[in-house]
Amino acid sequence: MSQSASLLTFTFDDYLHWENQQAQRHEFIRGEVFAMTGATDRHNEISGNFYMTLRQHLRGTPCRAYMADVKVRVDAADCGFYPDLQVTCAECDHADRYVKRSPVLVVEVLSNRTAAFDLGEKFTAYRQLDSLREYVGVDQERIRVLIYRRQDEKWWVDSVGPGERLRLDSIDLDFPVETLYEDLSKPLNVLDI
Repeated sequence: MSQSASLLTFTFDDYLHWENQQAQRHEFIRGEVFAMTGATDRHNEISGNFYMTLRQHLRGTPCRAYMADVKVRVDAADCGFYPDLQVTCAECDHADRYVKRSPVLVVEVLSNRTAAFDLGEKFTAYRQLDSLREYVGVDQERIRVLIYRRQDEKWWVDSVGPGERLRLDSIDLDFPVETLYEDLSKPLNVLDI
């Protein structure tokens, strides 16, 4: 998320209509729209690695993984976001090609510029989704993944690092965390790991 698009205010339906006519993507927060900034090659590669892992695991199930161009609507928070990745298993989400409302998993690849918002205000909004079981923040500068899990209506955080496995209970997936960092065009600095 970057900057407000000249303080336009909309209902969510007005935003959807307006957004479909824009060349650039915008997120929606309680009537205001915010232009999305571009991502780095590393951000894109990590997102792609995660998507391929999800897609392969979900093949043949009713669950679907989506990348950054599909919105998540959080009615209770009056927000609409473009998460880096999401998984939904809800039949109702198959009907709308642009907006999902019941993800079980949301993933954000964190940057220095977006981490505070992604783990703060955005996560606060996402927690209002009854369907959401896990919210994942992937560090793109070092091998570190934060996993927020809903258990008994409380949220707990765990982290995994080098040599560990990433377990996603929401979709019954377990894999080495290094999978997310494979074949980066610019390798991670060993000192940062």
